Amino acid sequence: MSTVGHLSPGQWKNPGDRSATKRDLNYWIELAKLLERGGINALFLADTYGGYDTTYEGSLDNCIRRAAQWPVTDPTIPISAMAAVTKNLVFAITASTSFEPPFLLAKRFSTLDHFTRGRIGWNIVTSWKKAAFKAIGLESPIAHDERYEQADEYLRVLYKLWEGSWADDAISPDPENDSYADPDKIRTIHHHGKFLDLDTRHIVDPSPQRTPFLFQAGTSAAGSEFAATHAEGIFVSSHSPKLLRPKVKVIRDRAAALGRDPPIYQEVTKADSLEAHKVRSNLDAFTTTSEYVPKWTPRVISEKAAIGGLGPVSVGSPEKIADEMEYWIKEGDLDGFNLGYVTTPGSFEDVVDLLIPELRRRGLYPEAPAADVQLTAREKVYGEGQKG
Repeated sequence: MSTVGHLSPGQWKNPGDRSATKRDLNYWIELAKLLERGGINALFLADTYGGYDTTYEGSLDNCIRRAAQWPVTDPTIPISAMAAVTKNLVFAITASTSFEPPFLLAKRFSTLDHFTRGRIGWNIVTSWKKAAFKAIGLESPIAHDERYEQADEYLRVLYKLWEGSWADDAISPDPENDSYADPDKIRTIHHHGKFLDLDTRHIVDPSPQRTPFLFQAGTSAAGSEFAATHAEGIFVSSHSPKLLRPKVKVIRDRAAALGRDPPIYQEVTKADSLEAHKVRSNLDAFTTTSEYVPKWTPRVISEKAAIGGLGPVSVGSPEKIADEMEYWIKEGDLDGFNLGYVTTPGSFEDVVDLLIPELRRRGLYPEAPAADVQLTAREKVYGEGQKG
């Protein structure tokens, strides 16, 4: 996340942490080089559209004072610079379906897909914070299930723009006849639905992927249905792989019924070496206890939130971390991990220099692609030359 204080509050005070330099483009360039060197598949960038003004004493002041996800810069801006110094690192950006017309989002992601040569992903979110809605002139958030209904229509409009507007051969430069593109091969999209109205051609020519690789996080009934329908990679989180497995099964079963099989990723922070659930989901989680999850008390909550948000935290040697990841894969039925950090770039350096070699030794992580190979985000999942 492009903010000073993200998942490990107060680490900006650590002399080894560079979170306070995220407004310097060199921070992102050097981070991208590090991740590319380690063969990391993707850099995931969370985002937020408003502060936590109701979290503590009904005021944003304490969040501002302690840099708790404030200030936050736009995560899309550094992508082009990072893409210029990398070849295979994918960039997954969070953007909401709640605050802008799909035409604008389609234009931005098509542009980024061009500039990265197909290395762009979109983490689809539906927004819920009152502060974010007030910031754009709306009084209150949309009801939970209706947000997903709106998001479903939003995605279907985007598919029409990305996949249905331009023919593959619409651009056919013909200098002699002063013609660059054939208007007959660029279709006008007409959509008139419950939430959205649109009559336009997509303004950007087809990018390498057309549609960016789609991520989504949601384990509510509505969220799981949306993820099973649209997402190509799904983020989940739990304090125990045994508790997580039934949630994963629900998503896999629903996706299978739709003829799909998206990979599922666990959010985890490596310490000494993602984005946590939204607050309402966490409050639901705090009512659950079992032999795998302790009784929730203020002390337990503060201890778990101190490092890595509210997801699991792995501490120890590369071998121990790799053991834990293997256990989560087996018991939780996972396909991968979204690794958070404690300090930056320190946590990432540990992953690249210590953890990745151990995972490769076990055959759990792919070797870096050949120097002459450049894969799109979708090819990294489905294989070279595959469209999904």
